[in-house]
Amino acid sequence: MSGDPKPPDHGAGAVLTLDALRDCFEGAVPAVLATVDPAGVPNVSYISQIHYVDPDRVALSYQFFNKTRRNILSTRTASVEVVDPLTTAFYQLDLDFETTQSEGPLFESMKARLAGIASHAGMAGVFRLMGADIFRVRAIRQVLPPKVPRPVPPVAALPALRRVLGEMARAVTLGDLYDRTLDAIARHLGITNLMIFVPDETRLALDAVATWGYTASGIGSEVRLGDGVIGVAAREKVAIRIDHMSSDYLYGTAVRNGLLADAGRDRADEPGVAFPGLARPESQIALPVLWQNRLVGVLFAESPAPLRFMHEEEDTLACVAAALAAHAAVLEAEEDAEASFDQRPATRFDTTLTLRHFAADDSIFAGGDYVVKGVAGAIFWKLVRAYVTAGTSEFSNRELRLAPELRLPSHAENLEARLVLLERRLQEKALPIQMEKIGRGRFRLVVRANLALQEG
Repeated sequence: MSGDPKPPDHGAGAVLTLDALRDCFEGAVPAVLATVDPAGVPNVSYISQIHYVDPDRVALSYQFFNKTRRNILSTRTASVEVVDPLTTAFYQLDLDFETTQSEGPLFESMKARLAGIASHAGMAGVFRLMGADIFRVRAIRQVLPPKVPRPVPPVAALPALRRVLGEMARAVTLGDLYDRTLDAIARHLGITNLMIFVPDETRLALDAVATWGYTASGIGSEVRLGDGVIGVAAREKVAIRIDHMSSDYLYGTAVRNGLLADAGRDRADEPGVAFPGLARPESQIALPVLWQNRLVGVLFAESPAPLRFMHEEEDTLACVAAALAAHAAVLEAEEDAEASFDQRPATRFDTTLTLRHFAADDSIFAGGDYVVKGVAGAIFWKLVRAYVTAGTSEFSNRELRLAPELRLPSHAENLEARLVLLERRLQEKALPIQMEKIGRGRFRLVVRANLALQEG
Protein backbone atom coordinates (compact mmCIF):
# COMPACT_ATOMS: atom_id res chain seq x y z
CA MET A 1 0.00 0.00 0.00
CA SER A 2 1.67 3.19 -1.15
CA GLY A 3 0.52 6.76 -1.59
CA ASP A 4 -2.45 8.44 0.00
CA PRO A 5 -5.64 6.38 -0.47
CA LYS A 6 -8.55 8.14 -2.11
CA PRO A 7 -11.92 8.07 -0.35
CA PRO A 8 -14.60 5.93 -2.03
CA ASP A 9 -16.63 7.66 -4.75
CA HIS A 10 -20.25 7.23 -3.63
CA GLY A 11 -21.75 9.02 -6.62
CA ALA A 12 -24.73 11.35 -6.52
CA GLY A 13 -27.38 11.31 -3.86
CA ALA A 14 -27.04 10.08 -0.30
CA VAL A 15 -23.54 9.34 0.92
CA LEU A 16 -22.92 5.61 1.19
CA THR A 17 -20.29 4.17 3.48
CA LEU A 18 -19.11 0.68 4.34
CA ASP A 19 -20.20 1.25 7.91
CA ALA A 20 -23.76 1.79 6.67
CA LEU A 21 -23.65 -1.45 4.64
CA ARG A 22 -22.44 -3.87 7.30
CA ASP A 23 -25.78 -5.71 7.40
CA CYS A 24 -25.07 -6.70 3.80
CA PHE A 25 -21.96 -8.62 4.93
CA GLU A 26 -23.71 -10.98 7.35
CA GLY A 27 -24.03 -13.71 4.71
CA ALA A 28 -27.83 -13.94 4.86
CA VAL A 29 -27.96 -13.35 1.08
CA PRO A 30 -25.04 -14.56 -1.11
CA ALA A 31 -23.02 -11.84 -2.81
CA VAL A 32 -22.18 -11.86 -6.50
CA LEU A 33 -18.56 -11.24 -7.53
CA ALA A 34 -17.68 -10.06 -11.04
CA THR A 35 -14.16 -10.04 -12.52
CA VAL A 36 -12.60 -9.77 -15.99
CA ASP A 37 -9.50 -11.33 -17.50
CA PRO A 38 -6.78 -9.26 -19.24
CA ALA A 39 -8.72 -9.54 -22.51
CA GLY A 40 -11.86 -8.09 -20.91
CA VAL A 41 -13.83 -11.35 -20.78
CA PRO A 42 -16.11 -11.23 -17.72
CA ASN A 43 -16.65 -13.93 -15.13
CA VAL A 44 -19.37 -13.98 -12.47
CA SER A 45 -19.50 -16.18 -9.36
CA TYR A 46 -21.01 -16.28 -5.90
CA ILE A 47 -18.81 -15.39 -2.94
CA SER A 48 -19.17 -17.18 0.40
CA GLN A 49 -18.18 -14.32 2.64
CA ILE A 50 -17.49 -10.59 2.65
CA HIS A 51 -15.78 -9.29 5.78
CA TYR A 52 -15.75 -5.68 6.93
CA VAL A 53 -12.12 -4.71 7.63
CA ASP A 54 -12.27 -0.95 8.18
CA PRO A 55 -14.16 2.06 6.73
CA ASP A 56 -12.23 1.75 3.44
CA ARG A 57 -11.61 -1.98 2.97
CA VAL A 58 -13.31 -5.35 2.83
CA ALA A 59 -11.98 -8.89 2.66
CA LEU A 60 -13.36 -11.63 0.43
CA SER A 61 -12.99 -15.33 1.12
CA TYR A 62 -10.45 -17.06 -1.14
CA GLN A 63 -11.39 -20.75 -1.30
CA PHE A 64 -10.54 -22.06 -4.76
CA PHE A 65 -7.88 -21.27 -7.35
CA ASN A 66 -10.32 -20.82 -10.21
CA LYS A 67 -10.94 -18.33 -13.00
CA THR A 68 -12.14 -15.70 -10.52
CA ARG A 69 -8.89 -15.98 -8.61
CA ARG A 70 -6.78 -15.79 -11.78
CA ASN A 71 -8.66 -12.70 -12.92
CA ILE A 72 -8.13 -10.95 -9.57
CA LEU A 73 -4.41 -11.64 -9.62
CA SER A 74 -4.03 -10.48 -13.22
CA THR A 75 -6.20 -7.32 -13.24
CA ARG A 76 -6.28 -6.60 -9.48
CA THR A 77 -9.84 -5.31 -9.76
CA ALA A 78 -13.30 -6.73 -9.05
CA SER A 79 -16.88 -5.69 -8.47
CA VAL A 80 -19.25 -7.21 -5.94
CA GLU A 81 -23.02 -6.86 -5.57
CA VAL A 82 -24.49 -7.17 -2.08
CA VAL A 83 -28.03 -7.17 -0.70
CA ASP A 84 -29.24 -5.68 2.56
CA PRO A 85 -31.31 -8.55 4.03
CA LEU A 86 -33.39 -6.14 6.12
CA THR A 87 -34.41 -3.67 3.40
CA THR A 88 -33.72 -5.68 0.15
CA ALA A 89 -31.66 -2.77 -1.22
CA PHE A 90 -28.90 -3.75 -3.69
CA TYR A 91 -25.44 -2.15 -3.70
CA GLN A 92 -22.41 -2.47 -5.93
CA LEU A 93 -18.85 -2.09 -4.66
CA ASP A 94 -15.92 -1.49 -7.02
CA LEU A 95 -12.79 -3.03 -5.55
CA ASP A 96 -9.01 -2.78 -5.95
CA PHE A 97 -7.07 -5.83 -4.78
CA GLU A 98 -4.33 -5.22 -2.20
CA THR A 99 -3.09 -8.46 -0.66
CA THR A 100 -3.97 -11.94 0.61
CA GLN A 101 -3.62 -13.03 4.22
CA SER A 102 -3.45 -16.74 5.05
CA GLU A 103 -2.91 -16.39 8.80
CA GLY A 104 -3.47 -13.94 11.62
CA PRO A 105 -6.50 -12.29 13.26
CA LEU A 106 -8.44 -11.39 10.10
CA PHE A 107 -7.91 -14.83 8.57
CA GLU A 108 -8.99 -16.62 11.75
CA SER A 109 -12.09 -14.46 12.10
CA MET A 110 -13.14 -15.23 8.53
CA LYS A 111 -12.26 -18.91 8.92
CA ALA A 112 -14.59 -19.23 11.92
CA ARG A 113 -17.49 -17.53 10.17
CA LEU A 114 -16.97 -19.59 7.00
CA ALA A 115 -17.12 -22.78 9.06
CA GLY A 116 -20.53 -21.70 10.33
CA ILE A 117 -21.73 -20.80 6.83
CA ALA A 118 -20.53 -24.15 5.46
CA SER A 119 -22.20 -26.09 8.25
CA HIS A 120 -25.49 -24.24 7.72
CA ALA A 121 -25.32 -24.85 3.96
CA GLY A 122 -24.46 -28.54 4.34
CA MET A 123 -21.00 -27.91 2.86
CA ALA A 124 -18.83 -28.71 5.89
CA GLY A 125 -15.60 -30.25 4.64
CA VAL A 126 -16.05 -28.63 1.21
CA PHE A 127 -15.67 -24.97 2.12
CA ARG A 128 -12.11 -24.36 3.26
CA LEU A 129 -10.65 -20.90 3.57
CA MET A 130 -7.29 -20.64 1.80
CA GLY A 131 -6.88 -16.94 2.36
CA ALA A 132 -8.51 -13.58 2.99
CA ASP A 133 -8.30 -11.34 -0.08
CA ILE A 134 -8.21 -7.71 1.04
CA PHE A 135 -9.63 -5.04 -1.27
CA ARG A 136 -9.82 -1.28 -1.04
CA VAL A 137 -13.29 -0.01 -1.93
CA ARG A 138 -13.01 2.47 -4.80
CA ALA A 139 -16.71 3.24 -5.21
CA ILE A 140 -20.11 2.35 -3.74
CA ARG A 141 -23.36 2.64 -5.70
CA GLN A 142 -26.95 1.81 -4.88
CA VAL A 143 -28.33 -0.41 -7.66
CA LEU A 144 -31.87 -0.93 -6.30
CA PRO A 145 -33.51 1.17 -3.56
CA PRO A 146 -34.95 -0.33 -0.35
CA LYS A 147 -38.35 -1.95 -0.70
CA VAL A 148 -39.12 -2.28 3.00
CA PRO A 149 -38.24 0.04 5.90
CA ARG A 150 -35.45 -0.98 8.23
CA PRO A 151 -36.98 -2.67 11.30
CA VAL A 152 -36.59 -1.10 14.71
CA PRO A 153 -34.08 -3.18 16.76
CA PRO A 154 -35.50 -4.80 19.92
CA VAL A 155 -32.81 -3.13 22.02
CA ALA A 156 -31.50 0.39 21.51
CA ALA A 157 -27.80 -0.38 21.68
CA LEU A 158 -26.40 2.97 22.79
CA PRO A 159 -28.73 3.60 25.77
CA ALA A 160 -28.36 -0.05 26.81
CA LEU A 161 -24.56 0.21 26.60
CA ARG A 162 -24.64 3.33 28.76
CA ARG A 163 -26.58 1.47 31.45
CA VAL A 164 -24.22 -1.52 31.31
CA LEU A 165 -21.13 0.68 31.69
CA GLY A 166 -22.76 2.60 34.53
CA GLU A 167 -23.38 -0.58 36.51
CA MET A 168 -19.85 -1.85 35.84
CA ALA A 169 -18.42 1.38 37.24
CA ARG A 170 -19.98 0.65 40.65
CA ALA A 171 -17.93 -2.53 41.17
CA VAL A 172 -15.63 -2.46 44.21
CA THR A 173 -13.76 -5.76 43.70
CA LEU A 174 -12.76 -7.75 40.66
CA GLY A 175 -15.22 -10.54 41.44
CA ASP A 176 -17.95 -7.94 41.84
CA LEU A 177 -16.96 -6.46 38.47
CA TYR A 178 -17.26 -9.84 36.73
CA ASP A 179 -20.71 -10.48 38.21
CA ARG A 180 -22.01 -6.96 37.57
CA THR A 181 -20.82 -7.11 33.95
CA LEU A 182 -22.64 -10.34 33.12
CA ASP A 183 -25.76 -9.33 35.05
CA ALA A 184 -25.92 -5.95 33.26
CA ILE A 185 -25.42 -7.52 29.82
CA ALA A 186 -28.21 -10.00 30.49
CA ARG A 187 -30.67 -7.39 31.75
CA HIS A 188 -29.96 -4.50 29.39
CA LEU A 189 -28.80 -6.23 26.20
CA GLY A 190 -30.93 -9.37 26.49
CA ILE A 191 -27.98 -11.74 26.06
CA THR A 192 -28.47 -14.45 28.66
CA ASN A 193 -25.75 -17.07 28.15
CA LEU A 194 -22.44 -15.50 29.10
CA MET A 195 -18.97 -16.32 30.45
CA ILE A 196 -15.76 -14.52 31.33
CA PHE A 197 -12.47 -16.39 30.97
CA VAL A 198 -9.05 -15.40 32.26
CA PRO A 199 -5.75 -16.63 30.79
CA ASP A 200 -3.28 -18.92 32.50
CA GLU A 201 -0.02 -18.46 30.60
CA THR A 202 1.65 -21.37 32.38
CA ARG A 203 -0.75 -23.84 30.72
CA LEU A 204 -1.62 -21.96 27.51
CA ALA A 205 -5.23 -22.19 28.61
CA LEU A 206 -8.12 -20.07 29.82
CA ASP A 207 -10.34 -20.66 32.86
CA ALA A 208 -13.96 -19.61 33.37
CA VAL A 209 -14.08 -17.19 36.28
CA ALA A 210 -17.71 -16.03 35.91
CA THR A 211 -20.75 -17.46 34.09
CA TRP A 212 -24.39 -16.50 33.59
CA GLY A 213 -27.46 -18.38 32.40
CA TYR A 214 -26.36 -22.01 32.82
CA THR A 215 -27.68 -24.78 35.07
CA ALA A 216 -24.12 -25.53 36.24
CA SER A 217 -21.78 -22.64 36.98
CA GLY A 218 -18.75 -24.16 35.26
CA ILE A 219 -16.34 -22.00 37.26
CA GLY A 220 -12.85 -23.35 36.53
CA SER A 221 -13.77 -25.01 33.22
CA GLU A 222 -10.93 -24.78 30.74
CA VAL A 223 -10.40 -23.91 27.10
CA ARG A 224 -7.07 -24.28 25.35
CA LEU A 225 -5.50 -21.32 23.62
CA GLY A 226 -6.61 -21.57 19.97
CA ASP A 227 -9.54 -23.92 20.68
CA GLY A 228 -13.00 -22.81 19.47
CA VAL A 229 -14.13 -19.21 19.31
CA ILE A 230 -12.88 -18.51 22.84
CA GLY A 231 -9.40 -19.90 22.28
CA VAL A 232 -9.00 -18.31 18.85
CA ALA A 233 -10.17 -14.91 20.13
CA ALA A 234 -7.58 -15.18 22.90
CA ARG A 235 -4.73 -16.31 20.66
CA GLU A 236 -5.36 -13.78 17.89
CA LYS A 237 -6.64 -10.97 20.14
CA VAL A 238 -9.58 -10.39 17.84
CA ALA A 239 -13.36 -10.81 18.08
CA ILE A 240 -14.60 -14.13 16.69
CA ARG A 241 -18.28 -14.36 15.73
CA ILE A 242 -20.26 -17.27 14.27
CA ASP A 243 -23.86 -16.84 13.10
CA HIS A 244 -24.50 -20.53 12.34
CA MET A 245 -22.67 -23.00 14.54
CA SER A 246 -20.06 -25.39 13.17
CA SER A 247 -18.95 -28.62 14.85
CA ASP A 248 -15.38 -27.34 14.44
CA TYR A 249 -16.10 -24.75 17.13
CA LEU A 250 -18.14 -26.78 19.63
CA TYR A 251 -16.80 -27.41 23.13
CA GLY A 252 -16.98 -30.67 25.01
CA THR A 253 -14.91 -33.44 26.51
CA ALA A 254 -12.36 -33.12 23.71
CA VAL A 255 -11.27 -29.78 25.15
CA ARG A 256 -10.45 -31.29 28.54
CA ASN A 257 -8.89 -34.39 27.01
CA GLY A 258 -6.61 -32.19 24.94
CA LEU A 259 -5.54 -30.30 28.03
CA LEU A 260 -4.70 -33.54 29.81
CA ALA A 261 -2.69 -34.74 26.84
CA ASP A 262 -0.75 -31.47 26.70
CA ALA A 263 0.09 -31.83 30.39
CA GLY A 264 1.28 -35.41 29.91
CA ARG A 265 -1.49 -36.71 32.16
CA ASP A 266 -3.34 -39.97 31.61
CA ARG A 267 -5.46 -40.39 34.73
CA ALA A 268 -9.05 -41.48 34.39
CA ASP A 269 -9.74 -40.24 37.93
CA GLU A 270 -9.42 -36.56 36.94
CA PRO A 271 -12.91 -35.27 36.11
CA GLY A 272 -11.95 -31.64 35.66
CA VAL A 273 -14.72 -29.06 35.39
CA ALA A 274 -17.29 -29.56 32.66
CA PHE A 275 -17.74 -26.76 30.14
CA PRO A 276 -21.18 -25.31 30.98
CA GLY A 277 -22.11 -24.14 27.46
CA LEU A 278 -25.28 -24.78 25.50
CA ALA A 279 -25.57 -28.26 23.98
CA ARG A 280 -26.39 -26.96 20.48
CA PRO A 281 -25.63 -23.25 20.15
CA GLU A 282 -26.35 -21.63 16.81
CA SER A 283 -24.57 -18.34 17.48
CA GLN A 284 -21.39 -17.64 19.44
CA ILE A 285 -19.18 -14.61 19.92
CA ALA A 286 -15.94 -14.19 21.85
CA LEU A 287 -14.20 -10.87 22.41
CA PRO A 288 -10.69 -10.46 23.81
CA VAL A 289 -10.38 -8.32 26.93
CA LEU A 290 -7.18 -6.36 26.29
CA TRP A 291 -5.25 -3.96 28.47
CA GLN A 292 -2.33 -2.21 26.77
CA ASN A 293 -2.58 -4.88 24.05
CA ARG A 294 -2.11 -7.65 26.64
CA LEU A 295 -4.77 -10.33 26.99
CA VAL A 296 -6.40 -10.25 30.42
CA GLY A 297 -9.57 -12.15 29.59
CA VAL A 298 -12.22 -13.19 27.07
CA LEU A 299 -15.88 -12.17 27.12
CA PHE A 300 -18.02 -14.93 25.60
CA ALA A 301 -21.72 -15.13 24.66
CA GLU A 302 -23.81 -17.74 22.88
CA SER A 303 -27.39 -18.34 21.86
CA PRO A 304 -29.56 -21.21 20.54
CA ALA A 305 -30.85 -18.83 17.84
CA PRO A 306 -29.02 -18.33 14.52
CA LEU A 307 -27.93 -14.81 13.54
CA ARG A 308 -28.25 -13.68 17.18
CA PHE A 309 -25.03 -11.68 17.18
CA MET A 310 -24.79 -9.23 14.31
CA HIS A 311 -22.17 -6.52 13.84
CA GLU A 312 -24.02 -4.13 16.17
CA GLU A 313 -23.89 -6.66 19.02
CA GLU A 314 -20.20 -7.17 18.29
CA ASP A 315 -19.54 -3.43 18.47
CA THR A 316 -21.52 -3.10 21.71
CA LEU A 317 -19.83 -6.05 23.41
CA ALA A 318 -16.43 -4.79 22.24
CA CYS A 319 -17.09 -1.58 24.20
CA VAL A 320 -18.05 -3.66 27.24
CA ALA A 321 -14.85 -5.73 26.90
CA ALA A 322 -12.74 -2.55 26.72
CA ALA A 323 -14.43 -1.15 29.84
CA LEU A 324 -13.96 -4.49 31.60
CA ALA A 325 -10.21 -4.37 30.91
CA ALA A 326 -9.88 -0.80 32.19
CA HIS A 327 -11.90 -1.39 35.38
CA ALA A 328 -10.04 -4.64 36.07
CA ALA A 329 -6.68 -2.88 35.76
CA VAL A 330 -7.74 -0.22 38.27
CA LEU A 331 -9.10 -2.76 40.76
CA GLU A 332 -6.02 -4.95 40.37
CA ALA A 333 -3.72 -2.01 41.14
CA GLU A 334 -5.76 -1.04 44.19
CA GLU A 335 -5.42 -4.56 45.59
CA ASP A 336 -1.61 -4.39 45.70
CA ALA A 337 -1.36 -3.65 49.42
CA GLU A 338 1.64 -4.11 51.68
CA ALA A 339 2.04 -7.50 53.35
CA SER A 340 0.70 -7.86 56.87
CA PHE A 341 0.71 -11.31 58.43
CA ASP A 342 -1.26 -12.90 61.21
CA GLN A 343 0.56 -15.98 62.48
CA ARG A 344 -0.96 -18.19 65.11
CA PRO A 345 -0.89 -21.90 65.92
CA ALA A 346 -3.26 -23.88 63.73
CA THR A 347 -6.46 -24.91 65.53
CA ARG A 348 -7.02 -28.63 66.02
CA PHE A 349 -10.29 -30.06 64.66
CA ASP A 350 -12.07 -33.41 64.77
CA THR A 351 -11.86 -33.87 60.98
CA THR A 352 -8.90 -33.92 58.58
CA LEU A 353 -8.89 -32.76 54.97
CA THR A 354 -6.22 -34.29 52.74
CA LEU A 355 -4.93 -32.00 50.01
CA ARG A 356 -2.82 -33.50 47.23
CA HIS A 357 -0.64 -31.44 44.90
CA PHE A 358 0.67 -32.50 41.48
CA ALA A 359 3.64 -30.37 40.53
CA ALA A 360 3.37 -31.10 36.77
CA ASP A 361 0.43 -28.73 36.40
CA ASP A 362 -0.08 -27.51 40.00
CA SER A 363 -3.40 -29.33 40.21
CA ILE A 364 -4.94 -29.73 43.66
CA PHE A 365 -7.21 -32.54 44.84
CA ALA A 366 -9.16 -32.41 48.11
CA GLY A 367 -10.05 -35.82 49.48
CA GLY A 368 -9.63 -37.21 45.95
CA ASP A 369 -11.82 -34.56 44.26
CA TYR A 370 -10.34 -32.11 41.75
CA VAL A 371 -10.33 -28.50 42.93
CA VAL A 372 -8.14 -26.28 40.75
CA LYS A 373 -4.90 -26.20 38.79
CA GLY A 374 -2.40 -23.89 37.10
CA VAL A 375 -1.57 -20.53 38.65
CA ALA A 376 -4.58 -20.73 40.99
CA GLY A 377 -3.44 -24.18 42.11
CA ALA A 378 0.10 -22.96 42.78
CA ILE A 379 -1.27 -20.07 44.85
CA PHE A 380 -3.51 -22.38 46.85
CA TRP A 381 -0.64 -24.74 47.59
CA LYS A 382 1.52 -21.85 48.83
CA LEU A 383 -1.28 -20.65 51.11
CA VAL A 384 -2.01 -24.00 52.73
CA ARG A 385 1.68 -24.78 53.19
CA ALA A 386 2.17 -21.45 54.96
CA TYR A 387 -0.85 -22.21 57.13
CA VAL A 388 0.33 -25.71 58.08
CA THR A 389 4.04 -24.95 58.56
CA ALA A 390 3.93 -21.45 60.06
CA GLY A 391 0.34 -20.91 61.16
CA THR A 392 -0.04 -18.04 58.68
CA SER A 393 -3.67 -17.35 57.90
CA GLU A 394 -3.55 -13.80 56.52
CA PHE A 395 -1.99 -12.95 53.18
CA SER A 396 -1.63 -10.03 50.77
CA ASN A 397 -1.70 -9.71 47.01
CA ARG A 398 1.68 -8.02 47.14
CA GLU A 399 3.24 -10.99 48.93
CA LEU A 400 1.94 -13.38 46.28
CA ARG A 401 2.96 -11.13 43.42
CA LEU A 402 6.56 -11.13 44.66
CA ALA A 403 6.74 -14.85 45.53
CA PRO A 404 9.31 -16.47 43.17
CA GLU A 405 8.04 -20.02 43.73
CA LEU A 406 4.72 -19.16 42.07
CA ARG A 407 6.51 -18.55 38.75
CA LEU A 408 4.03 -15.83 37.87
CA PRO A 409 4.47 -14.15 34.47
CA SER A 410 6.57 -10.99 34.50
CA HIS A 411 3.27 -9.12 34.17
CA ALA A 412 1.09 -10.50 36.97
CA GLU A 413 -1.78 -8.09 36.45
CA ASN A 414 -4.27 -10.98 36.42
CA LEU A 415 -3.25 -12.21 39.91
CA GLU A 416 -6.50 -10.92 41.36
CA ALA A 417 -8.42 -12.84 38.69
CA ARG A 418 -6.70 -16.07 39.80
CA LEU A 419 -7.66 -15.31 43.41
CA VAL A 420 -11.29 -14.80 42.34
CA LEU A 421 -11.19 -18.14 40.54
CA LEU A 422 -9.68 -19.90 43.57
CA GLU A 423 -12.17 -18.34 45.97
CA ARG A 424 -15.12 -19.41 43.82
CA ARG A 425 -13.83 -22.94 43.35
CA LEU A 426 -13.45 -23.36 47.13
CA GLN A 427 -16.99 -22.10 47.60
CA GLU A 428 -18.38 -24.46 44.95
CA LYS A 429 -16.63 -27.47 46.47
CA ALA A 430 -17.92 -26.42 49.95
CA LEU A 431 -14.52 -27.25 51.45
CA PRO A 432 -13.71 -26.60 55.10
CA ILE A 433 -11.18 -24.06 53.91
CA GLN A 434 -12.36 -20.76 52.45
CA MET A 435 -10.99 -17.31 51.59
CA GLU A 436 -12.28 -14.21 53.37
CA LYS A 437 -11.44 -10.67 52.31
CA ILE A 438 -10.24 -8.56 55.26
CA GLY A 439 -9.16 -5.35 53.53
CA ARG A 440 -7.76 -3.84 50.37
CA GLY A 441 -5.33 -6.35 48.92
CA ARG A 442 -5.59 -8.68 51.92
CA PHE A 443 -7.47 -11.89 52.68
CA ARG A 444 -7.62 -14.62 55.30
CA LEU A 445 -7.84 -18.40 55.08
CA VAL A 446 -10.74 -19.65 57.19
CA VAL A 447 -9.90 -23.27 58.00
CA ARG A 448 -12.28 -25.63 59.80
CA ALA A 449 -10.39 -28.92 59.50
CA ASN A 450 -6.93 -30.27 60.08
CA LEU A 451 -4.97 -30.15 56.82
CA ALA A 452 -2.85 -33.07 55.64
CA LEU A 453 -0.66 -32.10 52.67
CA GLN A 454 0.65 -34.62 50.14
CA GLU A 455 2.81 -34.20 47.04
CA GLY A 456 1.60 -36.24 44.06
